[in-house]
Amino acid sequence: MSSHRFNRILLAVDDTPCTVKAIDYAKDLVREFRSSLALVTVVPPTSPANYGADPLLGQQPIVVPEVSEIQQESAQRFLESIGADFEGAQDVFLFNKVGNVRDEILSTATEWTADLIIMGSNGRTGFEHFISGSVSESVIRKASCPVLVIPGKCD
Repeated sequence: MSSHRFNRILLAVDDTPCTVKAIDYAKDLVREFRSSLALVTVVPPTSPANYGADPLLGQQPIVVPEVSEIQQESAQRFLESIGADFEGAQDVFLFNKVGNVRDEILSTATEWTADLIIMGSNGRTGFEHFISGSVSESVIRKASCPVLVIPGKCD
């Protein structure tokens, strides 16, 4: 029987309570396997603002670049604060992405050659799950490595 080691663990984080629980699991695994850790957070693209734009006059909504910059800076500080708590890691890499959450997690895992992806699940059910889907489910379906999903009962 072969022994699987998780030398490169990718932890997907956001600002939900489930992330706190996922971080705890990741700390234990990183310490146990003395792994390298990559933290990834994904900021959705900034939506155009309709302020001052009149579609009847042919004016298009605008994207305010400052909003995007503020979101990126905030996400970077968030990653740095989490990364500072991982004392047992060989290395800590930070990936601050903009785009579709599922796609960015999967592409980061592939590019960084992760052995394991850890992420939380917010536990949507019923109509809410039908409408918005589940990022964790879609990552599980498309990932090329094991995915550890921390259950949605995080509050």
